[in-house]
Amino acid sequence: MEVLIRPDADDAARTVAGIVHRALAEGVTTLGLATGSSPLGVYRDLARRHRHESLSFADVHAFLLAEYLGLPPTHPRSCAQVIRRELVGSADLDPARLHLPSGTAADPAAEARRFEHCLTEAGPVGLQILGIGVNGHIGFNEPGSSLASRTRLKTLTDDTRRDNARFFGSVDDVPRHVITQGLATIGEASHLVLIATGPHKARAVAAAVEGPVTAACPASVLQLHGHATVVVDELAASQLEQQAYYRCIARHKPAGQRY
Repeated sequence: MEVLIRPDADDAARTVAGIVHRALAEGVTTLGLATGSSPLGVYRDLARRHRHESLSFADVHAFLLAEYLGLPPTHPRSCAQVIRRELVGSADLDPARLHLPSGTAADPAAEARRFEHCLTEAGPVGLQILGIGVNGHIGFNEPGSSLASRTRLKTLTDDTRRDNARFFGSVDDVPRHVITQGLATIGEASHLVLIATGPHKARAVAAAVEGPVTAACPASVLQLHGHATVVVDELAASQLEQQAYYRCIARHKPAGQRY
């Protein structure tokens, strides 16, 4: 795992966007996309790169991490609509190449299996963008999720619903259930890139990066991955004990070595 500490949230977003840009330039054609607050700056910088630096998503297939159960894809707070608004509508990503679980499927368990099969058929995701919840969740894999979990129906905790209420206006409007990729599903991507910003993410980042690998902190599963990059701002890095080490490694990275 490589940890990159950036001065602020904007610099962290630009760093992740640069990693994505290089991956696409080198032939990656499958992206995993997360919603939530942390990745939004990444998508805005990718849209800027599309407008001004000829970055193209024309050959990309994109897969969402999760979707709220009960929300149609046209709902303004659905994961599908957030991605359409923040990236698809601002770049040349073909809407037909945006793959997501349906939040209105009559049989959510069957829909989860369908989406898992879709991911398997597409082969491993080349690069997966991740955020992290204040309780350490990635995707919507809440604490206690099996490290071997696959795409499935999941119940959100009250803490996660309260945290996401800022997007909905009221905690009562936040759906209780989601379809989410599992931790093992996420781990099959070739490159995991997690972005976290702000002081409220510091405890979760420290647990994920430097704590034990445990279902109590689902994001700690990144420690088992062969190619994981964690990009944080100074505030989110504030509880990391090995900050000096991460900064030293970043300063002395061998020429040509990739993130």
